[in-house]
Amino acid sequence: MSVPAPLPATLQVFERGWLSANNVLLFDGGAATLVDSGYVTHAAQTVEMVRGALAGRVLARLVNTHSHSDHIGGNAAVQRAFGCTIAVPEGMANAVAHWDEDALLLRLADQAGERFTHDATLAPGERFVAGELEWQAVAAPGHDMDALAYYNAERRILISGDALWRDGFGILFAEVLGSGDALGEARRTLEAIGRLAVDTVIPGHGAAFAEFDDALERAFARILAFEADGARMARNAIRACLTFKLLEVRSMALDDLVRHLDETPLYRTANARFLGLDADALAGWLVQELERAGVARREHGALVAN
Repeated sequence: MSVPAPLPATLQVFERGWLSANNVLLFDGGAATLVDSGYVTHAAQTVEMVRGALAGRVLARLVNTHSHSDHIGGNAAVQRAFGCTIAVPEGMANAVAHWDEDALLLRLADQAGERFTHDATLAPGERFVAGELEWQAVAAPGHDMDALAYYNAERRILISGDALWRDGFGILFAEVLGSGDALGEARRTLEAIGRLAVDTVIPGHGAAFAEFDDALERAFARILAFEADGARMARNAIRACLTFKLLEVRSMALDDLVRHLDETPLYRTANARFLGLDADALAGWLVQELERAGVARREHGALVAN
């Protein structure tokens, strides 16, 4: 495994476990910029982490990579705590302004978020300075159709959000829900960022890594697998989102799980489009999958997070 080049002293990464995405704090003298703010239930922790790292500096700005709850959930709390401005990708601005819980996937995936107000937008190609480095916003649709990644050419650093991880990328929600060509967009995103000179990737989840070409190869392989088998893509989405929910609530009665899967639009739509299972069969398969993966166990009639 390659070791990433040392990050600039003006850049600090908070690697978070689920439920929160990673946060990146960038220093410019006495001011700082934060990229992404984690999930709403971790908001107080995010504020304290940022406060400690600021060490008396001013948090001037918060920038989001995309609109999903694990990236924007702490926005309101961070803004209250530090009085910073918030900049979002221009494609998500309308959903934020009207707090469209379907467009933000909150209602569709039964996730939580606190409403916030944005002050500015970022468009693909736009540049800004943070951490004494110039960053270019790069369109990164697929996982989120309006997502941006942020690239610094001088130090060859890519803040990729959920467009590229060490072992894949985020759920292709639009493809699973039938609302857009997320597979095609994800492929084009990988092709576009693959043309960049990158030494270090700071992903939305997991540690920063240097194996850029290997990560791209694995991501393209996943695209091919999902194109060949939509059911595999749907199962991946259902597993990941239910794991996320279970980590939030810690325990769910098995009887409630059947109802939850049937009532939550994401699961209901993914199942109808790709799997065709009845609610009991879907729940049974999912429980077995989560037990096999070691992320949950059955206990006293409930599914409990490990």
